[in-house]
Amino acid sequence: MFEKSFITDCEGPLTLNDNAFELCVHFIENGGDLFKILSLYDDYLVDEIKKENYKAGNTLKLILPFFVVENLKNNDLISFSQNHIYAVNDSKFLLKYLQNAMNTYIVSTSYGQYIEAVSNFMEFPFKNTYYTKVDLDELNLTDEEIVKIIKFKEQILENPEDYELFNNIFFNEIPKMEIYKNIKNIDVVGGEGKKLAIDNIIAKNNIDINEILYIGDSITDVEPLRFARNNNGISISFNGNEYPLKESEIAIVSPSAIATAVIANIYVENDKTTVLNFIHDYNNSKDLKKLFEDYKINSQINKEFFRIFENIEYPLIKLVSQENFDDILEESIEMRNNIRGQDVGGLG
Repeated sequence: MFEKSFITDCEGPLTLNDNAFELCVHFIENGGDLFKILSLYDDYLVDEIKKENYKAGNTLKLILPFFVVENLKNNDLISFSQNHIYAVNDSKFLLKYLQNAMNTYIVSTSYGQYIEAVSNFMEFPFKNTYYTKVDLDELNLTDEEIVKIIKFKEQILENPEDYELFNNIFFNEIPKMEIYKNIKNIDVVGGEGKKLAIDNIIAKNNIDINEILYIGDSITDVEPLRFARNNNGISISFNGNEYPLKESEIAIVSPSAIATAVIANIYVENDKTTVLNFIHDYNNSKDLKKLFEDYKINSQINKEFFRIFENIEYPLIKLVSQENFDDILEESIEMRNNIRGQDVGGLG
């Protein structure tokens, strides 16, 4: 075991995908619109009314009956996921470096079928990942229930902001169906679920809670980012929206994961104070190459960083404050939408 630990979300910091959204687009008619509506509803339940015992990312549970209507099975998720992985530039390089430098884990809200595909693609140990376990082969609907779910879909698409309607569908009507017995037991690894995953990592591997770097990009990362920050760890929003940015001490806005590697490398070799000092110097330096030499950045990371950013603007790496929050958020959202697309970038 290493002294320090690196824990990352998958979709955002490592990949450009929103796998569940992409599954909906591919397999369900008007599935993209359906998922976006339910994603906003999910944000509403978490952020506005703070529904009891409801986790950020539960969109992955809400959408399941609509998958069953289309007769999706595990093999469909596996095949689609394996053939639709879009990595953040240099994320494979990042994970390769990290595995020889820190205790490294992926904690993702995504379905396990996708995370296993990503692990294989990235050559990362699947045993070091946490994800939402879903067995589509166990989910079934009667013919009568299929008719009802199709009707619910039509109502949702026709009334995208009628959250009273949604409350009735998802917390009154669907719970009456046999399928709900399986769905209710699915443990979505989002929000508090990610924090529980980190608790498990700490307990199982006896890692130091004061030596954790967590990086995320969405509402499902709020609790783990807050945990890292409250325990004097490193909390990073990577091309994040407003939710992770509010909880993060550091913001990275970059088309490449090499920027993450720079911060991770400094943290591995030094401490949090040195990371914060580097970020201050990074934003005031007129000679970044000399700065990297002064901080003894790993030679391969150094070389890759200046190769990647030879002809484009250097990435934003800043400490987040009330004064610069809005400016960072604007740049972060712009980068998020540019590299992931507005449909995915706009999701919570």
